[in-house]
Amino acid sequence: MRTILVLMDTLRKDYLKSYNTNSTVKTPNIDEFSKDAVTFENHYIGSTPCMPARRDILTGRLNFLERSWGPVEPFDITFPKLLNSNGIFSHLATDHTHYFRLGGEGYINQYNSWDFQRGQEGDPFHSLIRDPEWMPEHYNGKLRKQYQANREKWYENENEYPTPRTFSSACEWLEENYEEEDFFLQVEVFDPHEPFDVPQKYMDMYEQGYQGDFFETPLYGDVDVSPEAVEYIRNRYSALMTMTDHHFGKLIEKLKKLSIYEDTLIILTSDHGYFLGDRDLFGKNYMHNFNELAAIPLFVKLPNNEMAGERNDSLTQNIDIMPTLLDYYDIRIPEEVQGVSMKPLFENLPREKYYALYGAHGITVNITDGRYTYFRAPNSENQPLYEYAAIPTTIRHYLGEQDPLSIETGRFLKRTDYPVYKVPIKQAAILDGLGDMSAYTSYNLLFDLINDPQQNEPIQDGILEEKLIEDLKEQLKKLDAPKEQFKRLNLE
Repeated sequence: MRTILVLMDTLRKDYLKSYNTNSTVKTPNIDEFSKDAVTFENHYIGSTPCMPARRDILTGRLNFLERSWGPVEPFDITFPKLLNSNGIFSHLATDHTHYFRLGGEGYINQYNSWDFQRGQEGDPFHSLIRDPEWMPEHYNGKLRKQYQANREKWYENENEYPTPRTFSSACEWLEENYEEEDFFLQVEVFDPHEPFDVPQKYMDMYEQGYQGDFFETPLYGDVDVSPEAVEYIRNRYSALMTMTDHHFGKLIEKLKKLSIYEDTLIILTSDHGYFLGDRDLFGKNYMHNFNELAAIPLFVKLPNNEMAGERNDSLTQNIDIMPTLLDYYDIRIPEEVQGVSMKPLFENLPREKYYALYGAHGITVNITDGRYTYFRAPNSENQPLYEYAAIPTTIRHYLGEQDPLSIETGRFLKRTDYPVYKVPIKQAAILDGLGDMSAYTSYNLLFDLINDPQQNEPIQDGILEEKLIEDLKEQLKKLDAPKEQFKRLNLE
């Protein structure tokens, strides 16, 4: 069997016409693909941001309850390794530079082979001592000198941008291997993640006449620019979606040309959303997990286009991808997997998944049953809080490096005898460099998604909140959450 997973980073669900008929964003290839696929209405993140989300996908377990951004651990059971042990070849085509920075160790090594297209975000790709040729004197938001150097490699040459190169690489791999009957291909592009760098021809589809300062990457926090600049950054994001969609279309075209589109299982999803001035916020991670961030797209095209064009409102998450793939390859799903296979949904069989938990380590813990969403805030000290890791790297630094004497070691995780570090955390690692952001999540919120799908009107219902608190406690126990999470979340 052939399976393909396509990941587009930071893909907003509500910017796609398949989910929002009022969207003006041009994504004709995703729109057309959705006609052959099952569109999932209630698909949620698990752990955020980038690397926690990928560990979720590879292991079928929630990363954020135990640790923040980090590597594949020695005791992790990943689906590419299980595929390999069962004779299924796996390949990763990506431009996701986080696989190659501190805290991204071990992911690419799960696959039989991989291909990396360089240059996204802060990738130290174009080695320049001098300043890049184009560094704007005036700009809004953040400006990365390294990225400005990288873009000299492709400026306005669309096919040389990392995302087009990644889709092209995947197409070349298919040309070499399409006659094989069993393989897994992961095609993963960093776009439409910031910086929202895109050739002008795509910007011309959305924006006319912006006269403000250069603006490609917002600063995380409250909106700090004019309404015109907010509209402009949304247009840049939309334009980048359109470019990404265009090259996704080339992948689909290649599959059809090779006559393997019909019988291939294809999954298209993202890792999380992003705030583009919504709720007067930019970015991600520090705020409550409103659906702009937490509700993400999921399309599953089944072999022979079965159930083409159908919509499914079952509750799903990215941790469900791993067991689904194993199910289709008829490989036993390990007991430690927390996700639930989606295959029964395509066979009219019962499937037991009633809640989804999601969040970022050390911030809120959130639960939904598909009807209600409940955001549980930590106590005022956000303590006690620990990270559990055998490999103590995280984004930009090492866990516990400021106070190594406070680190404990032991067999703290139920699912493994592997000893791990237990590292006390004062502030969530993903918020490093942002200052004190605790005010954004210092309170609980409860929403009714049927009557308030935009989550604009929090409801006050003590009975319902108590029920969701009990559900949350039950799920935390079921998911082997560290015991201190109950105290940190005032759930004792």
